[in-house]
Amino acid sequence: MRMIRAVIRPDREEQVVNALEAAGVISLTKMDVFGRGQQRGVQVGNTIYGELPKVMLTIVVEEAKLDVAIAAIQAGAKTGQHGDGKIFVSPVDTMYTVRTGQRVQE
Repeated sequence: MRMIRAVIRPDREEQVVNALEAAGVISLTKMDVFGRGQQRGVQVGNTIYGELPKVMLTIVVEEAKLDVAIAAIQAGAKTGQHGDGKIFVSPVDTMYTVRTGQRVQE
């Protein structure tokens, strides 16, 4: 299993979620977050916004669906501008269902 954490623009959230659904990736967790990337925020006139609102999606997928999920996120999130986001992938060693206490096998 792999965990994907995608930090994207808030205005691209719906497109990304729809693209994931179309790819067969239904389960996800969404969080509103603030942050900045290499551009260090944006400047509008004399005002500098050092941290920008973003949405972080957390998704756990089987290894077989990893490339499809990443492609769906990229397709839905890409505007071609700075600040489109980042995708982080990490292994998931163990997973449990809270309701049953059962260990989930891949």
